[in-house]
Amino acid sequence: MSDDRSNIERYDFQTIERNQQQRWRDASLFKAEHSPDKPKFYGLVMFPYPSGAGLSVGHCRNYIPLDVMCRKRAMQGFNVLQPMGWDAFGQPAENEAIKRGRNPADMVPEYAANYRRQLNLTGIAYDWSREINSSAPEYYRWTQWIFLQLYKRDLAYRSHAPVNWCPADKTVLANEEVVNGRCWRCDTPVEKRTIPQWFFKITAYAEQLLEGLADVQWPEGVKQLQANWIGRSEGAEVDFKLDGFPNESITVFTTRPDTLWGATFMVLAPEHPLVEVITAPEQLAEVTAYRDRASRMNEIDRQNAERVKTGVATGAYAINPVNGARLPVFIADYVLMGYGTGAIMAVPAHDQRDFEFARKFDVPVVLVYKTNEVHHESQMVEAMPSGGTMQVGSPFDGALNNKSTVTLVVKWLEEQGYGRGVINYRLRDWLISRQRYWGAPIPIIHCPTCGQVPVPERDLPVLLPPVKSYEPTGTGESPLAAIADFVNTTCPQCGIPARRETDTMGGSACSSWYFLRFADPHNDAAAFASAAADYWMPVDLYCGGAEHAVGHLLYSRFWTRALNDCGFVTVKEPFKLYRNQGSVLAYTAGRRVQPEEADGEGAADDEGTVLDWKVIKPEERDTIPQEEWVWRWVRMSKSKGNVVTPDEMAEKYGADSLRVFLLFVAPYEENVQWSDGGIEAANRYLNRLWRLLCDLEPHYSRSWRLDKLGDVTEELKILRRRLHQTINKISEDIENFRFNTAVAQLMSFTNELSAFRNHLGTRPPTHDERLVLSEAVENMCLLLSPFVPHFADEWWTRLGNDGFTYRAAWPSHDAAIAAEEEVTIVVQINGKVKDRLTIPVGIDSKEMERLAVQCEKIAPELVNSTVKRIVTVPGKLVNIVIG
Repeated sequence: MSDDRSNIERYDFQTIERNQQQRWRDASLFKAEHSPDKPKFYGLVMFPYPSGAGLSVGHCRNYIPLDVMCRKRAMQGFNVLQPMGWDAFGQPAENEAIKRGRNPADMVPEYAANYRRQLNLTGIAYDWSREINSSAPEYYRWTQWIFLQLYKRDLAYRSHAPVNWCPADKTVLANEEVVNGRCWRCDTPVEKRTIPQWFFKITAYAEQLLEGLADVQWPEGVKQLQANWIGRSEGAEVDFKLDGFPNESITVFTTRPDTLWGATFMVLAPEHPLVEVITAPEQLAEVTAYRDRASRMNEIDRQNAERVKTGVATGAYAINPVNGARLPVFIADYVLMGYGTGAIMAVPAHDQRDFEFARKFDVPVVLVYKTNEVHHESQMVEAMPSGGTMQVGSPFDGALNNKSTVTLVVKWLEEQGYGRGVINYRLRDWLISRQRYWGAPIPIIHCPTCGQVPVPERDLPVLLPPVKSYEPTGTGESPLAAIADFVNTTCPQCGIPARRETDTMGGSACSSWYFLRFADPHNDAAAFASAAADYWMPVDLYCGGAEHAVGHLLYSRFWTRALNDCGFVTVKEPFKLYRNQGSVLAYTAGRRVQPEEADGEGAADDEGTVLDWKVIKPEERDTIPQEEWVWRWVRMSKSKGNVVTPDEMAEKYGADSLRVFLLFVAPYEENVQWSDGGIEAANRYLNRLWRLLCDLEPHYSRSWRLDKLGDVTEELKILRRRLHQTINKISEDIENFRFNTAVAQLMSFTNELSAFRNHLGTRPPTHDERLVLSEAVENMCLLLSPFVPHFADEWWTRLGNDGFTYRAAWPSHDAAIAAEEEVTIVVQINGKVKDRLTIPVGIDSKEMERLAVQCEKIAPELVNSTVKRIVTVPGKLVNIVIG
């Protein structure tokens, strides 16, 4: 084989990638068809909202691994659906439009076109014939239709409620959109307001959503986040009569009804409706001021266990039903109206929060359970939540502090008529109203005679009217409220003048069913045909960020189950397998700031002390001295000025090099530190592989499968063994999302091929060598296909094959060829490694023992010792136990 490399052509990735992408488009290669006779595979990433910044390589960290899986499935004979669309409604798009002084209806299509261009640039096998846009009337018509199905079943309702209000975005936020007391989009501290709002009754599905987690293949951490958010707890509701108010009572939910005998005070949430009824005149001013202060706090701060406890006595008293004790009633901000009943019985002896409150306000502490160490309240310096025996003068004295006692007490409360056993959930109903323009209008008409009237389905969609000014009003009403032509209508039931609902749905509504629309995106008569949904659903593999665990993922599960109950889909869970990727981090300049200014991404100084840190935005860099800069790794974001785009990388190194780097640099779930050096290394690898294949190309034979292989040399056996081991490992690694080790195996086999080429030297290969090389080169092209599809298809055609690797069969390994003939085992004496021994594969334990005791380093140590026993682990080790 010639070693003259002067004629080897350059790896011209730009031309190759451009030409292969055009071939794919011309062939409509990735278009999925409804083919019930074929097994299907539905792979999906969380569809993005198209921003002006376009894609970063951070987005590709999610999209490319799924593409690897989808391409492999296509080669395995599956009918693959990998669609893409745009989550275009909602705050992100509207805020971007406001910032740029544009109408989002004009801006979104432009941004989506740029995203589409960038995604095509990276070689992802999307079926663009199914592209959807959640802000298009042909899409949100069906979002509104689903709203009406929920409304018919009392799963959508309107109610006055305290809500999370973002003063910067001038809109309501769902609980899941408040992060550490701040708006998830703009980081502004969130306030509380009480206004009429629309909700979806997700709480009706709390138990189903919890039980359904057992049916999905999701990371345990994500499943636990949802389980905690749903927050199922068993306990009792207990009624406390109010002294002096014969028609009123306070109902509390408690998971510890066994501690009722230790309740010494009651606490109401400041928003509780009873506060205005029971507050004594002399306490009214103080209670009113406290309620006003609490209304300006967010729930995160109110529940902070480290805060000093505050509260105000109402002057009212409740009666403990189990012992007749008279308990003072306080209000305190650590009790939330949105959880339980908005009231608690306080048992300071057995709850630390109550203990701290009792000590501050000089309320008695009564022990229910006592131990040898703590048998009187005066001995207590903190609450005793567990342990001890009940000794409080109750019917259960002598019982242990455990679940069995709780069960007995619940039964007794029911018998006495004091309470009832209940199951409670932390989950709250899903707030869907937004006082914004850019969202799907809620299809409800308010009639002075008929009340709330659903828009007839024949009149959908309720179109979002074109407007010049769509900025949030800040009054609590949507900008739509000022558009008379939109608001004023007639009641579809009685025909008199009426008003349209002017709130719009949050973007999370549109993203809670888009995976169903992809199954049948051009249907004008229905949201989707049942046959299409039944064929494609559930999504076989769903990829996205773990931050959506208690938002989008939960909402989508709820809508799917509700649509199942309506008879529109047969599946109950939308996503069979879910995986969440790590982020791509960039080395970013920031500065030390006060805690209240921090980004929440604290930096560490040279001594490792964590600092409060805030990114220096590009426009600030000329105003802040560089000696004040603190560098750290943070997630890529346009706002931080640290974005690397796929455009730059494809231009400089090629899309396939970007794919190799992002797949190889770290396990899928881990964060990645962006490095130009890393993508340069990926590009060097592809250049080296290109040169190697150019070397081997003249010796490739398309008929290698038809020729008979003779008695092969040891070198050929080894090369074939490594090839079939590589096929097996890469197949398994892709299935297990171990893309980094799959790429490492490709690199390792490249080294094997290169070494074999060097072994041949300048001589031409023999017939058998040509056949083995041909087998290796062709299978290498197929193995490369999911990872570097442009590179693979270029070589597929150069080797004389028709079509595309996407439609070729995925290689299968021969276990007999892949099997090692020898294995290296460890030899130990008394558990300590003394030697290693290479033995034939498959020999029995007796032969392993015989060979082990003859080892050069083992035999001398056995001369003056007694062998008590020998332990063997076939193919692994021999441990010789001596006395």
